[in-house]
Order: sequence, then structure tokens, then C-alpha cells
Amino acid sequence: MDLPQALPAPGATAVVRTLHPLVRAEATAEAAAFATGAAVDPADLEQAVWLRLLERLVDQGLPANPARWVRDAVRAEARRARRTARRERPYRDEAAADLSGCPERAALGADQRRVLHAAVDRLPGPCARLLHALLAPGDPTYREIAGELGMSQGSLGPIRFRCLGCLRRMLAAEVVAPELRGKER
Repeated sequence: MDLPQALPAPGATAVVRTLHPLVRAEATAEAAAFATGAAVDPADLEQAVWLRLLERLVDQGLPANPARWVRDAVRAEARRARRTARRERPYRDEAAADLSGCPERAALGADQRRVLHAAVDRLPGPCARLLHALLAPGDPTYREIAGELGMSQGSLGPIRFRCLGCLRRMLAAEVVAPELRGKER
């Protein structure tokens, strides 16, 4: 579908501003009228009608009776959406692909965990110990982590917050930011 290269007309903004309440009300009413059948989202109807109206403004200008045109356009778009929804069928017989056993995903996950643990090892002070404890595979509670590290349970949250901020800043400094026009530094 070709989009118009320029705004339809100087008065297009006024047309949109004037017709906005009517388009919204008609789309909402039409979507609610057929709630028992194929579901039609009022926002989708509204967007389709605006697109049709702006295309019409470019090609043919403002309709003679804009309110009537809006009502007819909303009903036509609702019929089209319901017809499309009736024809679409979900894939029920096919099982979703199980990506957990995918070798590529496993390799990427292992690599990401290795990079994360290496970055955590470079953190200063108690941050490395705290974040390693939080990343432990057994998913320990704050009480268990506090006992293991000899810290009060109430101080784990604020220290974790500061450590994650430090980790975020450290990793952001290591990422290569692209320059203008796609050049890398």
C-alpha cells in the first residue's frame, strides 16, 4: 500500500479534530455490538477508519457528509475484521517448538552466564560475594544469604541495589557505542 507523500490538505487537522469523537464513539459502539461474535478491537477499527479517511482526503477530498461516511466506514471495517477473524484458525494440532533443548540456545545461555559471572567477579568490595550468592542455583532466601555472608538481612536490599548499579555502569562502559552513520569506535 502506498502512503501519501504529503499531508492531504491544510484543513486535514481540523477534520481530524472535528471527527475524532465521532470516530471513537462509532468504533467503540460497533466493537461492542458484536462482542458475542468474532472479537473486534475498537482501537483497530478506529485506526483503520482514520487511514481510510486520510487516503480519501488525498485522493478525493472531504466526503460530502463526513458523519455518514464515518459511520459507513466503521461498519465496513468491522465487517472486514470479523470476516478475517472468522477465517483465521489457531494451530491446535501443532505443539509449540520446545527451545529449551535447542543447542544454540543452550550455548548462548551458557555464554551469557559466563560473561555475567566474570563481570560480577570484577566488582569491588562485598558486591561480588553478594551477587554470587544471589545468583546461586539453589535460589537461596535473603535470610540464608545474610547468614552466609554475616550481614543483616535488612541491609541486603540496599547493598544489592548499589552493587547492581555498579555492575550496570561497569558493563555500560565496556559496550561499544556506535557512532553516527553506523561507524563503531
